[in-house]
Amino acid sequence: RHDVAGGYGPDKKHSRGYDNALPIIAKGVREVTAYAEQKGVRTMTENHGLFSQDSLRVEKLINTVANDNFGQLVDMGNFACVDEDSAIAVSRVAPYAFHVHAKDFIKHPFASKVAKGFQSRGCNYLEGCAVGEGDIPVEQCIAILRRAGYDGYVSIEYEGAGDCFEGIKKGIETLRSFGIEE
Repeated sequence: RHDVAGGYGPDKKHSRGYDNALPIIAKGVREVTAYAEQKGVRTMTENHGLFSQDSLRVEKLINTVANDNFGQLVDMGNFACVDEDSAIAVSRVAPYAFHVHAKDFIKHPFASKVAKGFQSRGCNYLEGCAVGEGDIPVEQCIAILRRAGYDGYVSIEYEGAGDCFEGIKKGIETLRSFGIEE
């Protein structure tokens, strides 16, 4: 798993968007993917880092790279970081899934004035919590992935403020209730 780009950096003008960077990003990803393929390793991007996080951008990147050895680590919680509905986003990228992170957040809209957690691209707040305790439709996302044919592992990623072992334990119990086994 690798992030593909963090953006242009502070010295570049705001008028340069993702589509302008896509040919450069795809070229680099193709080189990494081709090398990895020679070693028997699949590569994937995670929807992570705001610049290449939206499902439309991730899908566009995967289709531009156009190599079956390159796919996505689908992090169902990370779509909230760019204010995207996780179920809709997962349904778009599910065909490209190589691995999955189950992650949950409690969403606090900007207008609520609840400043817990960290801010999304749209200035909403996301508070990490155990899988199943937040607003990410984890069970629905898993159903979407299964329908698309994904039968691989589902890892728990916990970003809550509490004890990480307790958060992961709660998440495992939730995933088991959805029919996911260890």
